[in-house]
Amino acid sequence: MDLVFAGLPFVLIVVALLIFFSFVPIGLWISALAAGVNVGIFTLIGMRLRRVIPARIIMPMIKAQKAGLEVTIDKLEAHYLAGGDVNRVVDALVAAHRADIALGFERAAAIDLAGRNVLEAVQMSVNPKVIETPVVAAVAKNGIELKVKARVTVRANIDRLVGGAGEQTIIARVGEGIVTTVGSGETHKEVLENPDRISQTVLSKGLDAGTAFEILSIDIADVDVGRNIGARLQMDQAEADKNIAQAKAAERRFAALAREQEMKASVQEMRARVVEAEAEVPRAMAQALREGNLGVMDYYNMRNVIADTEMRQSIGKSGEQEGDDKGEDLK
Repeated sequence: MDLVFAGLPFVLIVVALLIFFSFVPIGLWISALAAGVNVGIFTLIGMRLRRVIPARIIMPMIKAQKAGLEVTIDKLEAHYLAGGDVNRVVDALVAAHRADIALGFERAAAIDLAGRNVLEAVQMSVNPKVIETPVVAAVAKNGIELKVKARVTVRANIDRLVGGAGEQTIIARVGEGIVTTVGSGETHKEVLENPDRISQTVLSKGLDAGTAFEILSIDIADVDVGRNIGARLQMDQAEADKNIAQAKAAERRFAALAREQEMKASVQEMRARVVEAEAEVPRAMAQALREGNLGVMDYYNMRNVIADTEMRQSIGKSGEQEGDDKGEDLK
């Protein structure tokens, strides 16, 4: 029993040492001291307590120390706690320092927290990037369509990376400039003969204002002749005019048919009235004979007149029929 109690302090010491070495990165502390980074054990313990991975701070700090940058551990840790990429910021600072680009830690951290790749921005400042626009269709004044593709060489503007517009804005503005330039040409041949006119016009508009880039040059990669939009529009307009004319003609025809039907209905109504009136004549004559207002001789004379009129009408109709037959024979 005494031996057990005698070995207990040794076990506790071993356990305490294991916990200490697992909690405190001794190897990282030694590496920092060897690289000339003055960091204390309690600083590393504080990082553990603040849920900061010490390697994410110490390794970039060693890199910055070797590059001759004036960066403190507190700034790196604050940027890490804010959700930034410490290693990328330090790499960007080292690249900017080597390229003699004025970039401070606060500015780089702000760019990184804004969602921009600060290292890529520094690299783009040294090595400009080429943005290729999609095919932009524009129509000249003579109605011929031109399809233009351009390559835009841009350089990152570090001062406008925070709050500046991105590549899509550059592409949209260049496309707008292409459409304006081609549309102002009298003919498509003028644009084909002088494609650099597009570049000059677009560059003169200052399209990089308010963006995170500086446009260095705009080169026209390809210009193709497309459809004859003007002729197509004229054909569509002619087709529309024809349809309108046909609709108006149909409207007039339907109106004429409606008037004809109304006239036929009126004629039939008049004929019905005439027939009705003619049906009253025999009754009136019979009434006149009974009352003595009409004599028998008067009645016969009237019948003769009616028969003579019907005979004349029959002769006239037969003459008209013979004339029509002769006309048909002559044809």
